[in-house]
Amino acid sequence: MRADRLVSLVLLRQRGRLTADTLARELEVSTRTVLRDIDALSTAGVPVYAERGRHGGFALSPGFRTELTGLNHDEVLALLAAGPGRGERVFGLGSAFASAMRKVVDALPESHRTTASDAVQRFLVDPETDLLSRRLVTEEVPGTTMTEVRRAVLAGHKLRIHYAAAGRTPQWRTVDPIGLVTVRGRGYLLATRSGEDRTHRLSRVLAAEELPETAQRPDRVDLDRIWRERSARFLSGDRITVLVRVDPVRREDLLDTALAVRTEEPDPDADGRLRLEVTFQDPRHAEWALWQLGTDAEALAPQSLRTSLRNRAAAVAARYKDSP
Repeated sequence: MRADRLVSLVLLRQRGRLTADTLARELEVSTRTVLRDIDALSTAGVPVYAERGRHGGFALSPGFRTELTGLNHDEVLALLAAGPGRGERVFGLGSAFASAMRKVVDALPESHRTTASDAVQRFLVDPETDLLSRRLVTEEVPGTTMTEVRRAVLAGHKLRIHYAAAGRTPQWRTVDPIGLVTVRGRGYLLATRSGEDRTHRLSRVLAAEELPETAQRPDRVDLDRIWRERSARFLSGDRITVLVRVDPVRREDLLDTALAVRTEEPDPDADGRLRLEVTFQDPRHAEWALWQLGTDAEALAPQSLRTSLRNRAAAVAARYKDSP
């Protein structure tokens, strides 16, 4: 029997005793299929029983919810508090996550369900804005596109995508998908193309089509290792590394604009400030990012960046030298 029908039958306990005909309508299958599934439940050790008569039907023994999940209170609380996180939203699984959570809650004993629901109201994870009213940026991917990408990744099939690389005309390309990664609200497709590594930003995938051909990829994969390796190669490319002295209250603002942080330590020459070695896309990116921080940050190196920031500040000072 299908796993989703098995779970649905178990969770229907909240409805009380139900006839085979009613279950068949709920699950959109035949009555014969329901009877076969109930036999499978009994064989698997699930305490399902039948009562004959006008008001008869099938039900699960009381207290089976605890046996179903095997979760303790804190484990359930952790799941509920997490809510539909960034990964679920980026990968198009938000509704599936919500549905799964409803099933988890329904599977709890009544006393645990009430306690968990009350407790989770005291937790808020990843609200839309932070204390400075900055909105959480989560890139949206069309549902149909994300479904095709996700299916190809899980099925191990080749994937045809219409991809809009930065500064280039969108093109169709066929890749061998390896896995999906989400980082700070941004989703990425890790793949290969003609044996070469490719990392595609999901928000730039305009359309996708799962192909029937089998993808050329290993059966087992360590996504964490692959992501670290690709990140290292990305940062070793044509980037600029900047040594910055920054006020601790603006540290997060700096990190929001930098590509990566290489080192961080208290600045020995500035009481209370931090000294960070950060990477930016290019000199223009670095100049723009540090300009946003005003006097709360100072570029210590390279000298070329200090010069460009000084020239920019001089131009602004000259513009506001006299009253209009």
